[in-house]
Amino acid sequence: MKERITITLDKNLISQIDKRIDGIGIKNRSQEIELLLAESLGTNIPSNAVLLVGGRGTRLRPLTDKIPKALLEVQGKTITEHLFDLLKKYGIRDVALSVGYLKDKIKEHFGDGSGLGMNIAYVEESEPLGTAGPLKLAKGFLKDSFIVSNGDELKDINIPRMFRLHKRKNALATIALTTVDDPSHYGVAKLDGSRIMEFVEKPANPPSNLINAGFYIIEPEVIGMIPDGFSMLEKDIFPKLARMGRLRGFPFAGQWFDIGNIERYKIAEKKWKGITQFEEDEADLGIK
Repeated sequence: MKERITITLDKNLISQIDKRIDGIGIKNRSQEIELLLAESLGTNIPSNAVLLVGGRGTRLRPLTDKIPKALLEVQGKTITEHLFDLLKKYGIRDVALSVGYLKDKIKEHFGDGSGLGMNIAYVEESEPLGTAGPLKLAKGFLKDSFIVSNGDELKDINIPRMFRLHKRKNALATIALTTVDDPSHYGVAKLDGSRIMEFVEKPANPPSNLINAGFYIIEPEVIGMIPDGFSMLEKDIFPKLARMGRLRGFPFAGQWFDIGNIERYKIAEKKWKGITQFEEDEADLGIK
C-alpha cells in the first residue's frame, strides 16, 4: 500500500530527477524518487532466490548419468555458479537450492556457499515435485518477494528493472520473457501490454516470439495456491494468476541459453559471454 506525502527539494535536485524521467520506465517524479530511495535503502530487489536444480537431466544423458545438471560446466564453471554470478551482481546472496537427483553431490560441491560468496540452504525432494512443489517446502525461507529460476538455463537479466515492473503492476508473479527465432517448441506468451493473458504451449501459429525464460519474481501469497505433491508453476499456478489479471511479463534483451539437451548445451558452451555489465535497455522492448 502506498501513501501520499509532500516533500520540498532543492531546484538542482529536481532538475537531476527530471533528467531521469524517460516517459516509459519512469513516467514522473514520484516514480523516480521512489526508485532512488529503494536503491539507496536496498529494497529495489528481492532478497532471496530459489534455484530449481533437482531434475534428472534425461535429455543430457550420458553426461548426467553420474553428474547432476547443476554441476555440468560451461566454460569452466558450473551452470549453477553462472546463476550465482547473476544474483551476486545485484547483491542477492541468500539462495535455496531445490535438490533431488544426485543431491548429495550437489551439497558436497557447494556446501553452505561461503566459498562462493553465497548463503546456501537446501530444499530436498524425496520425490520429484515439479517447478511449484519445492516452493511449499521452502515456505519458511520465502517471507517477501522472491526469485525462482530454472537451473538448466543461462540468463543475463536486469533484475532491478524486472522488480520495478513487478511492483508497479501489483503482480503476484512476473515472468522473464526472451525472444527466439522459432517459438513453436516453447510456451509462447500472449500479451496485453505487460499483462500475460495466456501461454500457448508449442503453438503452430505463435501469437508472439516471446517465450518463458524460466526466471520469475513471485509473491509469498502464491505459495498458498500450490497443491501438495507434484505441481508445475507453468500449468497449475500461472494460468490462475493470468485469469486474475495478476501475471506480468518482462521481455529482456540480455543473453539466454537453454541447455536442456546436448545440442543446446554445446551452443551455450560456444556462445555464452558470462554475466555482463547490463547495457541493454528493456524500455526499448515496449514494456508498459
